[in-house]
Amino acid sequence: MARNIEDIRNIGIIAHIDAGKTTVTEHMLYLSGAKHRVGRVDQGTAETDSDEEEQNRGITIYSACVTFDWKSQCINLLDTPGHVDFTAEVERCLRVLDGAVVVFSAREGVEAQSETVWRQADRYQVPRIAFINKMDREGADFEQAVVGISKRLGAKPVVINIPVGQGPAHLDDPFRGVIDLVEMTFMEFDPRTEGKDVTTRDIPESLRTLAEAWREELLETLYGLSNEIVELAMEERPIPAVLIRRVLRDATLHMQAQPVLCGSALHGIGVQPVLDAVTQYLPSPADRPSVEGVDPKQPDKIEQRAPSGDEPFCGLVFKILPAKTGDLYWVRVYSGQLKANSRALNPQRDKKENIAQLWQIHATRKDRDGQVDSVSTGDIVGVIGPRHSLTGDTLCDTRNPVMLPSIEFADTVLSMAIEPESLTERKKLAQTLEMLKRQDPTFHAVENEETGQTLISGMGELHMEVIKHKLLREFNLDVKVHNPRVSYRETIHQKAEVTGQCQRQIGGNQLFARLTLRMEPDRECKDPVSVRSVLPPDTLQPEWLAAAIDELRSCGQGGGPIGSFPLTQLKVTVLQAESHAENSDEVAFRIAAADAFELGLRAGRPVLLEPIMKLEISTPDQYLGDIVGDLQQRRGLIAHTEHRATDIVVEAHAPLSELFGYANAIRSLSQGRAACSMEPLKYAPAPENVAQQYAL
Repeated sequence: MARNIEDIRNIGIIAHIDAGKTTVTEHMLYLSGAKHRVGRVDQGTAETDSDEEEQNRGITIYSACVTFDWKSQCINLLDTPGHVDFTAEVERCLRVLDGAVVVFSAREGVEAQSETVWRQADRYQVPRIAFINKMDREGADFEQAVVGISKRLGAKPVVINIPVGQGPAHLDDPFRGVIDLVEMTFMEFDPRTEGKDVTTRDIPESLRTLAEAWREELLETLYGLSNEIVELAMEERPIPAVLIRRVLRDATLHMQAQPVLCGSALHGIGVQPVLDAVTQYLPSPADRPSVEGVDPKQPDKIEQRAPSGDEPFCGLVFKILPAKTGDLYWVRVYSGQLKANSRALNPQRDKKENIAQLWQIHATRKDRDGQVDSVSTGDIVGVIGPRHSLTGDTLCDTRNPVMLPSIEFADTVLSMAIEPESLTERKKLAQTLEMLKRQDPTFHAVENEETGQTLISGMGELHMEVIKHKLLREFNLDVKVHNPRVSYRETIHQKAEVTGQCQRQIGGNQLFARLTLRMEPDRECKDPVSVRSVLPPDTLQPEWLAAAIDELRSCGQGGGPIGSFPLTQLKVTVLQAESHAENSDEVAFRIAAADAFELGLRAGRPVLLEPIMKLEISTPDQYLGDIVGDLQQRRGLIAHTEHRATDIVVEAHAPLSELFGYANAIRSLSQGRAACSMEPLKYAPAPENVAQQYAL
């Protein structure tokens, strides 16, 4: 599997749901020769939607990796979900990718999840290109989509091809091809070959003025990026295409610009230029900076690994596919080489892992001929053998340890209880849930031994529904499933200073300790509960203080006083401490800390927090009044509205507890013509009547 690192492209296809990501992927596979026919999402034949649930629903749920060659370059492509419930799949893919293709619908433009995935790509500094898809749809508006990319995303779109016509075939000027603004040619795609055969010819005179105007806009952007282009323009000399591509590539790699292309993936129009743009503008692993981590034995010591085969091996586990015959670990190799039948260190777990087999990943299957002996820097590979690693863990050379930053995932917002019908089913359920937790880091399961119920948690209604179907259909479990419930949190309303103490006799010994704390709500706190001490160094023996802080952190992991929901947004500061030379010890200070923590929660006026969702609703004008009225009944607040294409788009904020079944409700209100997407926004205080329902 030896590849030239400059010829590798690790890219992801990311977008809002229904923008056409999987269809773009299917045509890329077809055009590259990796498939002989184009799979269809609506027919359940898409290569990357191999799960039964994906085929039934016609959406992508799990990220899938496919590898193919395009013009001597190897492309590792990750197709990701668009639904917000599965945003963790996007998160972990962007963590390991070098570049991305962001797909937008020409009709809807920038949508809610488009913003989410764009922000994720910003966070991981992933260069990207944009593809405005569905130019053959009724209401397609290329210019409006480009404006949306600039205004709503704060991006710098640079249009490198434009559509010839817009909309379906029955219109007077339907979409029928693209004009390449770099080469200044007109490209037509043969529908009989699904766009594989492309005819390139001169731009018709009727379109030349339009093309020259867009070309000038492209050059205007490049003038600010290249003195060489400015000089050629001032001398009125032609600007060669190779120079434009070089400058545009440099701007893309440094995230100063995002090339924009257009087409219709369903008919194969404009997909070949996207593949060319991937190889021309997106980075190879060699173009990316060195990865940074820490020495696991010296956490303050920064370690770097350059993207080179000569460096010690370093890779990141970003996905696990559980299997009874051996889990398949997806690993991105950042440096060095990894060989089959070798050993690697997992510094997070302080365990050495066996690297028994290496597989080239193709969707969710292991190809018979896909097993390889070794992989090198820049590769994405499936590994069989590890037993202790989890998503986000580092694998590295045993003699040169390094620990890369892990992958952070959002908190769950929805839970539901399940009960096994028998002891046999209980054991089977426990094994199945462990398997699902390895596969999905946003899925949690906790068993209550007293009630026999298991509480499973996820990112939303669809996420929980998919999990439920897996348990019942795929694993054939005999379990009772209860209705979903909201994952509330608890914090305090105001600052409080309290003193906890221990004055008790234990085992014949009189114990004494006193601890004064300040507890306060902290909306900016990264950890759910942060604990620190401001005691002068000589106030307390270090081991006593350490025991008190450890106890406070342990209390912070417990439930709150309202309904035993997890605590969050809480800052605890140790202010004062009193001890006795003979009667104080670690146990005494643990007791005093626990007492102070409980007093602080009560004195700070506990408050119940409920998850607030951000909704984006697209609806024809005539249904707007009914939809707004329904939102107000659900305690929703309208943030703003805007016209987009032929619809009105409403952004609203509403509590999750009021939104169960909302997708069906909005379809009913609009005769099926409105669409809605939602994503977690924040936690906010719940009304008093809601808090009273959960009071212990």
